[in-house]
Amino acid sequence: MILSVDSSAVTASVALADGDKIIKSEFINAGLTHSETLLPMIKRVMNDYDFSRLDAIAITAGPGSFTGVRIGVATVKGLAFDADIPCISVSTLEAIAYNFTDKNTIVCAVMDARRMQFYNALFKVEDGKIIRLCEDRAISIGDLREELKEYDNVIIAGDGAKLCYDNIGIDNVTLADEKVRYQNGVGVSKSALNKEKISAAELMPVYLRMSQAERELKLKKS
Repeated sequence: MILSVDSSAVTASVALADGDKIIKSEFINAGLTHSETLLPMIKRVMNDYDFSRLDAIAITAGPGSFTGVRIGVATVKGLAFDADIPCISVSTLEAIAYNFTDKNTIVCAVMDARRMQFYNALFKVEDGKIIRLCEDRAISIGDLREELKEYDNVIIAGDGAKLCYDNIGIDNVTLADEKVRYQNGVGVSKSALNKEKISAAELMPVYLRMSQAERELKLKKS
């Protein structure tokens, strides 16, 4: 039994799954209010289930909003430490790809990294299986455009999907429907099934680059 949590962007979601069976899930798109909404969501999804019954807690550890990722990871670490539960670190971008297991396509998962750059990974979806084509990365829209030209059918999804789609300027891409555009707890739980368990102490946020404040501080020092 796995509790899966996401707060890596403006959306937040929680799901409780027994293997590949989803027991209960919640999803909200209310902006970066995760410090107020995440724990109540977790309590509602757990409902009558005790945390001691969990085999693991999965969390999208990044990439994404620095604040959102920190809140999610800190919340899961606290829950896991308290009940001595293993953790599973999941890529936010991979969780997005699991929204499209009913299609045969290329999923271009993108999150807005500002200045027309995106946190991105590409996945091939074939007969319900997700095949990763590249590692998570930060990439400019120009470089991403050149890569996507190689494929016949691409779905762009994620919190940066609309911005990317509006500026990519090629005909072989489609924008994911809003109902399946964002990462969610169900996708996190599916992605977690093939991941190793780690301790709460080992669970750390995954950042692909420094925050804006850190970049500005480094620039000032140089």
